[in-house]
Amino acid sequence: MKFSEFARERKSIRGFKKDPLPMHIVDEIIETAKWAPSSFNSQTWKAHVVSGEPLNRIREGNTKQILAGVPPKREFAYIEEYQGVHRRNQIDVAVQLFEAMGIAREDKEKRMEWGLRGFRQFDAPVSVVLTYDKYLEPAAMTHFACGSLAYGIVLAAWELGVGCIINGQGIQQPDVVREHANIPDDEVIMITIAMGYPDYDFVANDVKSRRADNADFVKYVGFQ
Repeated sequence: MKFSEFARERKSIRGFKKDPLPMHIVDEIIETAKWAPSSFNSQTWKAHVVSGEPLNRIREGNTKQILAGVPPKREFAYIEEYQGVHRRNQIDVAVQLFEAMGIAREDKEKRMEWGLRGFRQFDAPVSVVLTYDKYLEPAAMTHFACGSLAYGIVLAAWELGVGCIINGQGIQQPDVVREHANIPDDEVIMITIAMGYPDYDFVANDVKSRRADNADFVKYVGFQ
């Protein structure tokens, strides 16, 4: 398959089979993804791959703290709320997902359960937590590198029939993640990628988010 077709085919997976994902498969995925670009070949990323009981403890801890009212947070500065077109894009995929799942706007219980799936890392069998060394702060170029690696991971996984979703909620109780993934204090938790074999009976997996037309965000200068 051409890369242009392959990139369009990939989509985020939010429902996974219970089948375990072997460590050697994850290692093969990372072996491919690590060729992603980074500034000056600095490779300022680290990956903590979590499964089994440690991941279950992360799910339980995340859920317990959210239900207890502990505010979500991240370990680096970021914008709390999107605005304008970015907010509209966010709402657009949420509407697609809620329609697919049959979740009505007024159904607070089901909307809450859907939100908790994110904090449970979508019940995936594997979580890949990306971090970087704290001394790099402010780490804009490292954030770029982690993003490159994350995209490489989801593409390499898709080629092997493994589904992924880049998951911000799963690390928003960072003390829980740090404890059970044994992440050192001198590393910053950036993001996690939930990973496993897709359950195509889970209807949300039919959803493919839309992309803007190039004309909406690309500006060409100097072309004839």
